[in-house]
Amino acid sequence: MIRKLLLGVVVLIIAVLAFATRQPDTFSVERRLVMNAPPERIFSQINDFHAWESWSPWAKLDPAMTATYSGAAQGLGAVYEWSGNSDVGSGRMAIKSATPPSEVVIALDFMTPIESHNVTTFMITPVASGTEVLWTMKGDAGYMTKLMTMFTSMDKMVGPDFTRGLEQLKAVVERP
Repeated sequence: MIRKLLLGVVVLIIAVLAFATRQPDTFSVERRLVMNAPPERIFSQINDFHAWESWSPWAKLDPAMTATYSGAAQGLGAVYEWSGNSDVGSGRMAIKSATPPSEVVIALDFMTPIESHNVTTFMITPVASGTEVLWTMKGDAGYMTKLMTMFTSMDKMVGPDFTRGLEQLKAVVERP
């Protein structure tokens, strides 16, 4: 009886591991929010990593997190590196392109807890009711990501952080 149970568990584990290889090779997460602020004000908050501490959804998760800035002060070539607890991990962001006041593209590299290399884009678009900010992250889904997405999606893991970050950005840029 125990042998059959163990065999069943082994077969189930093998099936999950094999099925993970059939998950999509890429992922995409996006959130958007309309803000009552001019595009230039929003762009300046996103284009300058020094400003992120006031609105980033991860900035307050680890008060002991270390951050370093290098490269350009802002815009193309600006670099932000961090290392913190398991909530924030460690990684690096570098602005790859900045088109005032409508777009910022960032290379986002996580080193821990799981190494990944993604592209994050902020699109800032005037709309009738204010300015819409679209925050997207796209990347390749390596085997570990595919295995994780067997149980939850990248959208469910990262999407709420994007929503919180956009809400915090909105609070900052709408201040008088």
